[in-house]
Amino acid sequence: MDRTVIAYVIYLVVSIALTVWVARTLSRNGRIFLADVLRGNDKLADAVNHLLVVGFYLVNLGFVALYLSGDETIDDTRGIFEALSTKLGVVLLVLGAMHLANVYVLNRIRRRGIMEREQLPPVAPQGWVSPAPGA
Repeated sequence: MDRTVIAYVIYLVVSIALTVWVARTLSRNGRIFLADVLRGNDKLADAVNHLLVVGFYLVNLGFVALYLSGDETIDDTRGIFEALSTKLGVVLLVLGAMHLANVYVLNRIRRRGIMEREQLPPVAPQGWVSPAPGA
């Protein structure tokens, strides 16, 4: 079998496995964060979590597929490792960037929700107090 094909197969298996692992980890741990962002609305948190996971899969697996092709032919075992390290390194960087982008956006939404909650007084006003004389 051609070494280039072997490198492609290894690249696809490892990239898809990494993408699935990261997506499942983000989904499992991000659900709690989403529930807080969405003020305890569990059904909405689950729906948003599912949509984020689907988008994550589409973007990352699309990138993995586009990045599969290479111009070089691999002549030896060393070439397999060099090609795989380059391709998998870029895939890991893209996965990390996607993760950081998701966390950044969700944190902005969470901060906005916290600011809205802090603007409401804890107790409704009960009346007016006249200013002190001479003040």
